[in-house]
Amino acid sequence: MSLIHKIALSLIKGVGPMLAKNLLIHFGTAEAVFAADKNQLLKTEGIGEKIANAILQHNAIEKAQTHIEFIEKNNIEVLFYADDNYPKRLRNCYDAPLLLYYKGTANLNHTRIVSIVGTRKATNYGKQLCKQLVETLQPYNVVVMSGLAHGIDAIAHKESLNNDIPTVGVLGHGLDRIYPAIHKELTKKMVHNGGLLTEFLPGTSPDRENFPKRNRIIAGIADVTIVVEASLKGGALITAEIANSYNKDVYAFPGRTNDEFSAGCNFLIKTNRAGLINDPKDLIYYLGWDDEKLKKVDIQAQLPLHLTPDEQKIVNMLSQTALSIDELALKADLPQSKLAIVLLTLEMQGVLVSLPGKIYKLS
Repeated sequence: MSLIHKIALSLIKGVGPMLAKNLLIHFGTAEAVFAADKNQLLKTEGIGEKIANAILQHNAIEKAQTHIEFIEKNNIEVLFYADDNYPKRLRNCYDAPLLLYYKGTANLNHTRIVSIVGTRKATNYGKQLCKQLVETLQPYNVVVMSGLAHGIDAIAHKESLNNDIPTVGVLGHGLDRIYPAIHKELTKKMVHNGGLLTEFLPGTSPDRENFPKRNRIIAGIADVTIVVEASLKGGALITAEIANSYNKDVYAFPGRTNDEFSAGCNFLIKTNRAGLINDPKDLIYYLGWDDEKLKKVDIQAQLPLHLTPDEQKIVNMLSQTALSIDELALKADLPQSKLAIVLLTLEMQGVLVSLPGKIYKLS
């Protein structure tokens, strides 16, 4: 498929990522979409008269040509959703962008990708937590994603660079500008150890409606999203909500009950939208990234000498895989009231750990 037709397809008003994919599935290529007649277009699911006419006018192809000149001149990599170099984690999300524009060196399909988000008005508490988090991630060969906003985002990027961690900023505008402008020098460093990524073509302004779209990329491209500090309103909670809708792991640091910029994190934890992490090392533990815990060891050698029959039964079940409390109750044939006591006892002894969603696994 030619690049000009791919970009042109993304320029058709009313054709979002899902509808564009429907057209590509129906016609096979972007060129075939623009070569189709009106009757053929109208047979595609979701295509009405207005969109069919817009495709037939071919104005989008002329506009696409001007964008290609800028892309080629500035060595911007265009990632099409069917390409091998398109972020695979993001492609699995139903509303993944048809095209991404990328400038950088980081591998967007890296083994471990972490998104860090939070308030633009970071307190000293949040700044310190973010710094500690990034420092803790340093030995684990990660790529850090964030949104290049003021506050937690910028701190995550800066601390990543300080710790020689590749970091990618996801933008709510085109690659012909930097917003906020104060981060221009920061982005120059990021391009050499990380990168800048957007679904928006050059010339796109940082309009308010672009940032929720930006947030879905931050959520979808990573293994896990960590909310460091956030109020009840703002992009961080939107990103966490999107990550949950994608069945991604979400974790948050708690804060004092009367702190405005911990209210969002506390809400996420209280409503089981995020797992609680008191210490950055908790994240490593939950994700199973600790090398010592990745080693295959004899589980029995780590257990207390005296397990009750019910405790032993639960341990045997969890030795194969993590299970929810409902699955454990069913397989162990125990009432949930009794099972809850058994699980609490084993957790207090350090035998197992509870994960978000009332899921349990052995330590």
